[in-house]
Amino acid sequence: MSASKGLARWHKVIADGSDPAALAAIIREDAVFHSPVVHTPQEGRAIVVAYLSAAGQTLGNDSFAYVRELVDGENAMLEFTTEMDGIHVNGIDLIRFDENGMIADFKVMVRPLKAVNKVWEQMAAMLEKMKTGNR
Repeated sequence: MSASKGLARWHKVIADGSDPAALAAIIREDAVFHSPVVHTPQEGRAIVVAYLSAAGQTLGNDSFAYVRELVDGENAMLEFTTEMDGIHVNGIDLIRFDENGMIADFKVMVRPLKAVNKVWEQMAAMLEKMKTGNR
């Protein structure tokens, strides 16, 4: 199966606000997340949902937009732009879907360095908030 089915579900979840339950419904139990600021892959649905939910809360502001999309078989590459505290962020979501359109692997790359630092700062704060239950 191509990534098309999974990608349509991904766009709906993002458009609806990246709700953790909706994210969990499109992510495999054994999914892996590759962060632009964490050196080791993060494995398992719960941690992938945590990272993607935090990203939705930090990067997914009014300026967030996907500006290019490439699909090849089970893989999709989505280029995005956003602004965080006056810093322009340009990034890529590289997503691999399984045969059922579920997310199996999700890699995020961000540029420039100033943007990487801002993403790290805000993601760390959001993940800490989520961990302590203070949304």
